[in-house]
Amino acid sequence: MTGRTPVLSVRGLSVRFLMPGGRGVAAVTDAHFDVAGGECLALIGESGCGKSVLASALLGLLPGNAQTAGAALLGDLDLLAADERTLARTVRGRLVGLVPQSPAAHLTPVRTIRSQLEETVAELTGVRGRTALRAAAEKAAARAAFPADHLDRHPHELSGGLAQRAATALALVGDAPLLLADEPTTGLDRDLVDRTVDELRRHVDTAHDVDKADSADDADNAENADNTADHRDRALLMITHDLAAAERVADRIAVMYAGRIVELTRAADFFGAPGPRHPYSRGLLDALPDRAFAPIPGLPPELGALPGGCAFAPRCESATDACAVQPPLTGTVACHHPHAALTEAADRA
Repeated sequence: MTGRTPVLSVRGLSVRFLMPGGRGVAAVTDAHFDVAGGECLALIGESGCGKSVLASALLGLLPGNAQTAGAALLGDLDLLAADERTLARTVRGRLVGLVPQSPAAHLTPVRTIRSQLEETVAELTGVRGRTALRAAAEKAAARAAFPADHLDRHPHELSGGLAQRAATALALVGDAPLLLADEPTTGLDRDLVDRTVDELRRHVDTAHDVDKADSADDADNAENADNTADHRDRALLMITHDLAAAERVADRIAVMYAGRIVELTRAADFFGAPGPRHPYSRGLLDALPDRAFAPIPGLPPELGALPGGCAFAPRCESATDACAVQPPLTGTVACHHPHAALTEAADRA
């Protein structure tokens, strides 16, 4: 979409959990997508569809009974093939910043937020000295709207929303090429939701603006361009249930259902005209209070007992015998009976 080299390129990513008795759970199946520099891709879908499992796979945080397949290239590094040493010392925090879905589980319970921020700043930015670290930690907290007068509190002394903001501040410290935000607006009121997603988006856009400025003045700033090369192209992969937040900051929308990406399209087309093409995607929008406020009938299938063919067919009023065969992702949608789309809109995606 941007004409830039992808920061993250996912090809055929699948995750299967081996359960007792030989049963398997297909949590993610054959995911394909790119996230380019200067772009935000929002991954949406109902709870349990595999979104957070996909995020965990990218960071090597899956449990021992998980099997992965495919590739997830961050530059020349395949995240799925990387060993734990590489992930711990090179990827997490430095190349991929994580805003976790459950911040309370990621914050160290016996240390204050200030000490955790200062340690992260020292490790990822090289800032040294008590005064400098203190100032850098407070600046990092401010980026995520975390109040300075709460920095000396421990995680258990924070509300859920404050813990979320602390985790966001930690994720932004390293200015990583890829920011992976898993439900970053959990527990926040509407004003803080907007401020948080705007800051996440600014992480991407700031690097893009630096790149344009450097390109305009290459002759005078060649040395500076070399120094900032690693930070020019940043991307945001945001996993969210908050469609208003996705509409606010996303360039493209990926819709996941029962472990598969069933639609991948421009956010402007998804939320505006012509709208989503997959019946499930349309159902997600129609369920919003400011739209039809109509729930999708039925329930998602169990990932350990997926039906043959299209997994959404049992809930779809347009289903036919053709849906007994799994539809491939063709163009922007994986559906045998997609809603009509304007030709130019489909071509843009």
